[in-house]
Amino acid sequence: MIFRLFPGNRQEPTIKALYGAIVAQARAPVFYRDYDVPDTVNGRFDMIVLHLALFLDRMEAGSEMMRTQGQAVFDLFCSEMDGHLRETGMSDLKVPKEMKQVGRAFYGRRSVYRDALAVPGNRRLAEALARNIYLQEASAGARAHRLAAYVRTAAQSLSQQNDLERGQLAWPDPQAVAADATSEQG
Repeated sequence: MIFRLFPGNRQEPTIKALYGAIVAQARAPVFYRDYDVPDTVNGRFDMIVLHLALFLDRMEAGSEMMRTQGQAVFDLFCSEMDGHLRETGMSDLKVPKEMKQVGRAFYGRRSVYRDALAVPGNRRLAEALARNIYLQEASAGARAHRLAAYVRTAAQSLSQQNDLERGQLAWPDPQAVAADATSEQG
């Protein structure tokens, strides 16, 4: 019998579960149907970035283990993005340049969302979402405010979750938040 000298990362299933929950939420059809997020490569990327940013903010506010897991989830995101770029046929020389752009996009959006969440109310958050998700479309106002209500609800929900270290991540129901946001506006 051969024993493994270097066992695999014991946290790997937890990291994959957390990242999977982020991607699954970002790809939920309700965002593209009820929130009118553009159902494009860029729209889906922006929704993953949005959910990942919210998740990482929560992990960084937690224990050392949570911060370590958050970094591992971010590393998995980067690895997945690198893999997707390569699958599209991008050359090995161009992938690092594109990954730098992915990094700039992620960190820029994360900073803007974090700053907007620190301000009471959803106006500033809706402006950031209109700029990044809806690309400043003239009709983005109501959609961006509806998405801002979801983002604030998700951030509050994450701040109350204590089982993240075990890979248990629960997002709020975006359909219920959309209905509440619509009834508040109407």
